Amino acid sequence: MKIALAQQNYHIGNFEDNTRKIIEGIHWAKQQGADLVVFTELCVCGYPPRDFVEFTDFINKCYEVIDRIKQHADSIGVLIGSPARNLRRKGKDLFNAVFLLHEKEIKGEIHKTLLPNYDVFDEYRYFEPSFDWKVLEFKGKKLAVTICEDIWNMGDNPLYRITPMEKLMPFSPDVMINLSASPYNYAQDVVRNSIVKAHVLKYKLPMLYCNTVGSQTEIVFDGGSLVYDINGGKVKEMKYFEEDYQLFDLDELSKKDPSVKHPAGEKYFYSAKEVGTGEDTLAYLTNEKNIDEIFHALVLGIRDYFSKMGFSKAILGASGGIDSAVTQALAVEALGKENVLALLMPSQYSSSHSVSDAEQLCKNLGNCYYNLSIKEIFDSFLTTLKPVFKDLPSGLAEENIQARTRGNLLMAVANKFGYILLNTSNKSELATGYGTLYGDMAGGLSVLGDVYKMQVYALAKYF
Repeated sequence: MKIALAQQNYHIGNFEDNTRKIIEGIHWAKQQGADLVVFTELCVCGYPPRDFVEFTDFINKCYEVIDRIKQHADSIGVLIGSPARNLRRKGKDLFNAVFLLHEKEIKGEIHKTLLPNYDVFDEYRYFEPSFDWKVLEFKGKKLAVTICEDIWNMGDNPLYRITPMEKLMPFSPDVMINLSASPYNYAQDVVRNSIVKAHVLKYKLPMLYCNTVGSQTEIVFDGGSLVYDINGGKVKEMKYFEEDYQLFDLDELSKKDPSVKHPAGEKYFYSAKEVGTGEDTLAYLTNEKNIDEIFHALVLGIRDYFSKMGFSKAILGASGGIDSAVTQALAVEALGKENVLALLMPSQYSSSHSVSDAEQLCKNLGNCYYNLSIKEIFDSFLTTLKPVFKDLPSGLAEENIQARTRGNLLMAVANKFGYILLNTSNKSELATGYGTLYGDMAGGLSVLGDVYKMQVYALAKYF
């Protein structure tokens, strides 16, 4: 049996585009001679759908899309993720489900058991855990199909009481297949490899793991789908931060090789918190691997935020400092120089080199910019406030007037021409409260909001 993995970028609620992509993936798999093509968790509607699943029309649309897709699942099997109705009276109204489509019919339905309710996840709010467990039989093979978190209940202190694969093993499956929507973090690739390999060695079955890619506002999915053979060998690690399609031969993945040995006491990581332990924190956060991944994650995040929101042009304030410089460079990389506008807004307190640095960066990157002095605006504020401020010494209030003046100018241009304002504050500033409300904290997207200051410097060197 030949199995294809379709690692795609979906758009929450954009059923037309998601359907188009899935059908294109099916046609690609057919051309490759695949018997089965695997997509990702909730690919029909996009992940995470959150409160959209509370609307009946949204769920009806999911089922309509499944009906459309199954017309293309004639000679090929298709595994897709979608919300599914819970027909029992007990429990929540929906399952997080996988449908097996073949011969233009729904041949099987699997429900997610482990519903994360931590960090960026809130699935237990919407979905009911699976009531039962079964394999999907397809072309003489028994498929142990799980969904994302279902394979993450490992280690010495598991979060859940049930491990789905333990429920599936009595059915003697031939292969493990996981449909996932697993977001990026510094260590996620390491942990994923550990989780998949540990499953293969424990259950003595090959495993295909298909993860989504793309950004949904504040969450970035990095792809990196995995395939391990029955001997615990990594056959393929698919592309990161971009779509990818690959084909695998299950017979080859299932060939046992007694000569393959794994070191005793081999280290496995079951959570991101375990990775990097014992290393210098600063060195770990700024190492070459992490900075490369952060760069690609931010570029993908910016690009998808704009395209999925229906915008194309960004504006930001260019101060000549490192934060705005890195934000500007990332925006140009993601959107193109023709779609980025920088406003230089010096006051009488701005140094000449900060202005010249900002101008030079704009010339280097090739994006449009304007130099708008805020001196007169700032002075008019002080004149207006003179009866209140009297002769008190200048301080924080005056500094913040400058930041808020810049914020007003940026938002005025953004509103006038349909730009999205990019915030340039970094995580270190946000963590310490170093910023001005309605000033330099203004913006529709905080590009560096999850990037520490030293990582900003490392990103600047990366360019």
